[in-house]
Amino acid sequence: MPGVLKYIEVENFKSYKGKQIIGPFKGFSAIIGPNGSGKSNLMDAISFVLGERTSNLRVKKLSDLIHGAPIGRPASHRGHVTAVYAEEDGTEIQFTRVISGSSSDYKVNGKSVPVAQYSAELEKIGILMKSKNFLVFQGAVESIAMKNAKERTAMFEEMSRSIELKEDYDKCKAEMMKAEEDTQFNYHKKRGIAAEKKEAKMEKDEADRYQKLKDQLVEKELELHLFKLYHNERSIDELGDDLTRKNATLEKDTKKREKVEDELREKKKDQGKLGRELQKIEQKLKESDVELNKKRPLFIKAKEKTAHMVKKLEAAKKSLKQAKKVHETHAQEIQELERELDEVESKRMEYEERIEEESQSQGRDLELEESQVQEYNRLKEEAGKKAARYLQELDTINREQKSDQDKFDNEQRKKNELSASIKQKEQERADNKKRVDKLNEYIKTSTQAIKEQRDAEGRLAIEVATAKDRAAQINKELENIVQQLGEAKVDRNESSRQIRKAELLENLKRLFQGVHGRLLDLCEPSHKKYQVAITKVLGRYMDAIVCDSEKTAKDCIQYMKEQRIEPETFLPLDYVEVKPVNEKLREIRDPRNVHLVIDVIRYDPPTIKKALQFACGNALVCDTVEDARKTAFGLGERHKTVALDGTLFQKSGVISGGASDLKAKARRWDEKQLNQWKSKKEKLMEELKEQSKKMRKESELTTIRSQLKGLESRLKYSITDRDGTLNKVLSINDRDLTNYRNKLEQYEPRMAEIEARMTARADDIRQIKENMNGVEDEVFAQFCAQIGVANIRQYEERELRVQQERARKRLEFENQKSRLQNQLEYEKSRDSSGNVKKWEKAIKADENELEKLKNDEMRQMKVIDEEMRNQEKLKTQKITLKSQFDDMETDMNDVRKRLQTHQKELSTVQKSITAIETKLEQKKADRHSLLKTCKMEDILLPMERGSMEDISQDAETSSQMDTSQESQLPDSMSSQGAKAIYEKEARITIDYDDLDDNLKEVSSDELKKTTDHLNKAVADMQNTLQRINAPNMKALEKLDGVRNRLQTTSEEFELARRRAKKAKQAFERVKKERYDKFNACFEHVSSRIDDIYKALAKNQSAQAFLGPENPEEPYLDGVNYNCVAPGKRFRPMDNLSGGEKTVAALALLFAIHSFQPAPFFVLDEIDAALDNTNIGKVAQYIKDQAEGHFQCIVISLKEEFYNKADALVGIYPDQGDCIISNVLTLDLTEYPEHAGSSPTKPGR
Repeated sequence: MPGVLKYIEVENFKSYKGKQIIGPFKGFSAIIGPNGSGKSNLMDAISFVLGERTSNLRVKKLSDLIHGAPIGRPASHRGHVTAVYAEEDGTEIQFTRVISGSSSDYKVNGKSVPVAQYSAELEKIGILMKSKNFLVFQGAVESIAMKNAKERTAMFEEMSRSIELKEDYDKCKAEMMKAEEDTQFNYHKKRGIAAEKKEAKMEKDEADRYQKLKDQLVEKELELHLFKLYHNERSIDELGDDLTRKNATLEKDTKKREKVEDELREKKKDQGKLGRELQKIEQKLKESDVELNKKRPLFIKAKEKTAHMVKKLEAAKKSLKQAKKVHETHAQEIQELERELDEVESKRMEYEERIEEESQSQGRDLELEESQVQEYNRLKEEAGKKAARYLQELDTINREQKSDQDKFDNEQRKKNELSASIKQKEQERADNKKRVDKLNEYIKTSTQAIKEQRDAEGRLAIEVATAKDRAAQINKELENIVQQLGEAKVDRNESSRQIRKAELLENLKRLFQGVHGRLLDLCEPSHKKYQVAITKVLGRYMDAIVCDSEKTAKDCIQYMKEQRIEPETFLPLDYVEVKPVNEKLREIRDPRNVHLVIDVIRYDPPTIKKALQFACGNALVCDTVEDARKTAFGLGERHKTVALDGTLFQKSGVISGGASDLKAKARRWDEKQLNQWKSKKEKLMEELKEQSKKMRKESELTTIRSQLKGLESRLKYSITDRDGTLNKVLSINDRDLTNYRNKLEQYEPRMAEIEARMTARADDIRQIKENMNGVEDEVFAQFCAQIGVANIRQYEERELRVQQERARKRLEFENQKSRLQNQLEYEKSRDSSGNVKKWEKAIKADENELEKLKNDEMRQMKVIDEEMRNQEKLKTQKITLKSQFDDMETDMNDVRKRLQTHQKELSTVQKSITAIETKLEQKKADRHSLLKTCKMEDILLPMERGSMEDISQDAETSSQMDTSQESQLPDSMSSQGAKAIYEKEARITIDYDDLDDNLKEVSSDELKKTTDHLNKAVADMQNTLQRINAPNMKALEKLDGVRNRLQTTSEEFELARRRAKKAKQAFERVKKERYDKFNACFEHVSSRIDDIYKALAKNQSAQAFLGPENPEEPYLDGVNYNCVAPGKRFRPMDNLSGGEKTVAALALLFAIHSFQPAPFFVLDEIDAALDNTNIGKVAQYIKDQAEGHFQCIVISLKEEFYNKADALVGIYPDQGDCIISNVLTLDLTEYPEHAGSSPTKPGR
């Protein structure tokens, strides 16, 4: 048996308040309880935790699932349901779904997971969230029993999951149907075009018959053309006479103009001489500028050296002033010390004299009698004998005391000397620090100056280097351009007509927005070899003006009419009709190197592509004439083709080429390139001048680098000096000071030790003296009484105190004198005057150097001043020559005005000649056009000399001419090729004998009227022909079009057929997958349902079978379900009783469940529609299945059903604000089975 649902844990879910554990569930567990107790809420809890939607749980929103929420008193803001599933090996898996507000969270074994992973984990144990293969809701059995065949199909689709392929199935089926419709449509279209082809062939035959009728017009048209030719030749003769007269006048005016031109030429020579002199002076000025640029850096360098020396001298003077101040202070200190030493000596002398006087005075006052002195000496000797031991000790101690006193005095003297040395070192260190500060200040100033110079050097270096590189690049480009200009074989003299055309284009661009330019100027061949071929194809459109709209073109034409400017052809981009490019022509491989003409043209802007397509069409270009002929006529269809030499093959079969003026026209591409090269050359020359000016700054760059080198050298020495002072001199000073201070600190302990010994010894001396005093008092007791003193020491102390006081005073004088002498000796050892002399010497040297630098600066200044005076002189000469040059220019302008007057007169005559020549050319062109029309229309002219073969057909006029073409005939005919044609045709003499004399004698005033009359007569005849049901004259063209469309349609039909095949394969693949899934489920259920129905009915005569209405695609139609109840004949499902329907529905339900069985099955009141007999059978079947196939949990109200369960779960309500469900569980496996009995004492 697979795993089982062990128990359900709910917390605040619907009627279950707080946390409750429902279970454990057995193989067959029944949930019982009164109506309204919360049994279905347990069903909802199981459904909820296994992923059921909120809408199927009998609530409107998720938060209503929390206990008390429907009445507005939720027990908590959270709730959850946990299903504990135990696998066969005892492993437990916890599935938890938590309600938090309006959202839910999914957990597996306490870990939050996405809903997709949650569903996947359920699928692992056989639970399908979408198919709901684990539960049957209340009323679902009745619903299954009432389902029709189509609804049963939907149930099978959900269980087999073939419904997931429904969308792909419908999509693929729709695509297949559409593809089949397209195939059918293209098939019918192909048949229609084939019929149209047959009809076009019939129209062509009718056109051939119609052409025969047109031959009747020949005689009338012959008369018309003879009339036009006759009067055309008469006009040509008259214009020829006028032209001869005008040429004579032109020759006379030309001689007058040449005379004035000679005068102007002489003036130009004189002006040229002045100009050359002016250039020489300008050259000298340039050379002077160069010299000044060379000398100015030297002057700047000298000036900078002078400024540097001035700064150095000022610094030296400051140092001298400081040294003098130090020296004066030093001298004052020495004088002060000497004065103090003299003062101490004089005070010592005064003190000695005063002592002498006091000694003499005291000696007289304190003299004893002779006998008393003798007594005193005797007693003293006696006391000495008695105190000899004490005296000996005292003498020893006094010697030691004196020795320590000498040591103390010596240490004191050394300490004073060390203090003086420290003071000297500190002064020396302060001087060195001042030197370091000065050096730092100089280094800072120098560093700033170097930075500024480096920045200037960097800017100049970049500027000069950039200028050099650019100049080299410009020279290289100039060499290339000069070479290109030399190779270009183009006539550089523009005709007046070309100039007028260029001016017209500039005016149109300026006046009207949207004028792009001439087609020639907007495009160019991708390679030079295509120039002749492109020129041939473009033809009269080569000089056409491209504009953006029809309105712009009309505005331009109106302006040209107002200005009386000769006609131009315009190509409005929004008006011209362009056929799409035939992409198949790009795929031609034989012959090789066949290209569309438009593909070998580069154009800018891209918007003019439409104009190029209009001019070129689908014309092809080939390398050779043979390739062009083969491409034009040998590939099944005819194509317009041109060879590289200009030979053009028309679709109509007309072949043209070899015109002598074609190459001349093609050279206009080179002329266009030449103008671009000229313009680029001028720009490059101007830029080269600017770069040359920048390159002349190299001398200034050299000066800056020299100055920078000097500054860096001085900075390097200063940094070395500073670092030496910091790292060496100051370090030595600091080391000496540290040593002196350490030594000074060592004196204090030694002196303190000596003082301590002397103090201890003084106590010993005092004790010995007290002992000696005791002996003396005993010996001198009587003597003291005689002289009237308390003890002999009063007398002796008086003498001793005086001596000690004198000794102390003398010692003080000695100490002061020793200190002053040491300090005076130190001060004298400092040589401050040497520093003063050193700076005085340095200042003198700097002043001499400064004088030299100033002289050098003055010398450089004089050179520059002299050069500038020379430059001013040259400028004056330049102004004088410029004035003369301007005067000469004024005279030349007067001559030019006279020349312009003659030129205008000459131009007037030339215009008249040009007008006559234009008219003459027009008449010749008209004659050529008439002759050519006659030849093309097969009008045989009677001739006295020549034949119709002598009439030429050029490429320009071989096709039908429109109005714009006729307006351009004078230009096209002005070429050498046209003249040759006219001369050839002039030798043709036409016989006008057949022309009526009245028509010959028509005056020029009546010429147009007569011509119109003749034209009308021809037109009437033509109208007559047109009224006779004129057939389609373009039948051949229509036939060609129908053939092309038939081929295109055939290709489209084949493509649609392949698409239909592909769509059908995709549909069949999806169909098979859907069918396999559905059929697998259906076959399984149909094979199991009979056995299950027999087991439920407990009768082998019962039968149940399924049958699809559509065996090929069963999912599209219904599934029939029929049962034969035990002991009854076959009846339709609708005729079964309620109980029989329920059993049949349960059989279908259990059969479907067996396809993809869930480990447990939850059924809600499936026994509601069963009678007692069927209840027992169903209950027994469930019990049998629960023992080894699946776990079954059933909600039931009927005792006959639930008394067969393995366990009961009782649900009972408690009343509160809302119903609170509580749970009781009872394991029935502990009780023996008794038919018809039920447990009476369940336990919680």
